[in-house]
Amino acid sequence: MMRKRDVKLDDKSSTARDQRTARVQMKEGKPFQRWLKRGLLSIFVILILMPFLLTKLPELLQHLVYTHRIRVPFFVDLSQPADFSLNHTVNMYLTSEEGIFFGVWHTVPESLWKEAQGKDLAWYQNSLGDESPVFIYLHGNTGTRAAPHRVGVAKMLSALNYHVLVPEYRGFGDSTGEPVEADLTTDALYFYNWVKARSGKSLVVIWGHSLGTGVTTNTAAKLTEQGVVVDGVILEGAFSMAQQQIRDHPFAWYYWKIPGLGLFFPEPWAENKYVFPTEENLKKMRSPILLLHAEDDHLVPIQVAQQLYEVAVNAQNSDRVKLVPFEGSKGYLHNGLYRDPRLPDIIKKFVQSL
Repeated sequence: MMRKRDVKLDDKSSTARDQRTARVQMKEGKPFQRWLKRGLLSIFVILILMPFLLTKLPELLQHLVYTHRIRVPFFVDLSQPADFSLNHTVNMYLTSEEGIFFGVWHTVPESLWKEAQGKDLAWYQNSLGDESPVFIYLHGNTGTRAAPHRVGVAKMLSALNYHVLVPEYRGFGDSTGEPVEADLTTDALYFYNWVKARSGKSLVVIWGHSLGTGVTTNTAAKLTEQGVVVDGVILEGAFSMAQQQIRDHPFAWYYWKIPGLGLFFPEPWAENKYVFPTEENLKKMRSPILLLHAEDDHLVPIQVAQQLYEVAVNAQNSDRVKLVPFEGSKGYLHNGLYRDPRLPDIIKKFVQSL
C-alpha cells in the first residue's frame, strides 16, 4: 500500500513540475515574441517606409544630405573665433540676397598676428589686397566653421602666410535660410566676387572639402561660363554623384549596410534635386586643380578621386591637374588630412605653380 501511495505522489509531483516548466517557457517566449515583432516593424520602417518618405518629403532629405541642424561643436559662440585659438581672425556677416546673411571667419597671415590685434573689420578687409594668396574654404556637411578639422585647415594656411576665409553656408551655424544646392552655389558666387573686389592682384584659391567640393566645382564651372577662371581649385575628399552608388554615398548614411536594400530601392532620392554634377563641372573648368584624398577615406573611396582625376586630366592636362593620395596607414579617414606634415609643402608648391 505504501508503494502505491508513493507512486501516486510521484505522478502528482511530475505533473506539477511539467506545469511549472510550461509556465516558465511561456513567460520566456513572450519577450522573444515581443522582440521579434519589434524587429519586423523596424525592418518594415527601414526597408519600405524610410525610402518612401525620402521620395515624398524633400525637407527630410534635405536634413539627411546636409545635416545642418547638427551644429557641432555644441554651445559655442561663433562670433568669437579667438575662443578657438584663432587670435588673428575676425567674424563678420554678409548678405547674399534679401533676408539671407551668412557668417564668415577671416584669418589673416600669421605674419600679421601682432598687427591684427584690436583691428576693426575695415582693416581686415583692406588687408586682402596685400598680395598674399587668399583661400576661400568651403567646408563639408554637418557642423559649423568651428569644427576642429576646419579650424586646423585655417591655422595651417595662415602659417603659410595666406589669408583664409571660411564662410558658413545658409542654414548652417549662425547663418539664416535653408541649404539648397542652387542657393549654396549662389552664395559661393557672391562671396567669390566679394573677395575678388577686395583682393586686388592677390591669387584667390577655392578649397572645397567633402560637400564643399560639390559647391566648389559648381561655382568654378559657373564662373567659367561667365569667362572667369579661378586662379586655383583644391578638392579634398571629393565625391561624385555619378560614380558612387547610392548605398555607398557619403550623404546616404541611412542606406549603409542593409543587405539587398538597393535591389528594391536603388535610388530613393532620384526624383529630388540634389545633383552636384562634379564630373560635368570638371569637364568645363579651366583652373589648375589639386585633388587631395586619403586612401582610407571611409566615406568616399579613393577610387572616386582617381576617376575624377582622369576626367579633369582629359578636360585639361596632367600639368594642370594633380592628385595627391595619403597613405591609409596614417588613419586620416575623411577629415584628418590637415594633420599630415607634408600638407603645407604640397599646398605651397601648388600655389607657387599658379
